[in-house]
Amino acid sequence: MKRINALELESLLASNKKLVLLDVRESHEVAYARINPHVHIPADMIPACHEEIDKDTPIVVMCHTGVRSAAVCRFLEPLGYDVTNLEGGIDAWSQLVDPSVPRY
Repeated sequence: MKRINALELESLLASNKKLVLLDVRESHEVAYARINPHVHIPADMIPACHEEIDKDTPIVVMCHTGVRSAAVCRFLEPLGYDVTNLEGGIDAWSQLVDPSVPRY
């Protein structure tokens, strides 16, 4: 599984490279803290909704700490998606990139 850290994601987003930031946290988590722009599909909905995601665009999958997003990557990768897990999730983003994003 490919991995990216928060600082690498920051650089990637700044480069305006086309990608999908897939947030697989629950709705209440996204309401509290988020990185925009993102696509939100809770992890438990991925099996039913993954076809809504463009297979031709690289995807960075994120959750709170990187555990749920890793599981989603393991599900999507064999289906032909180009997925990368955000190590440390939004918690690492809050600590290393944007402290205005609330930690929880």
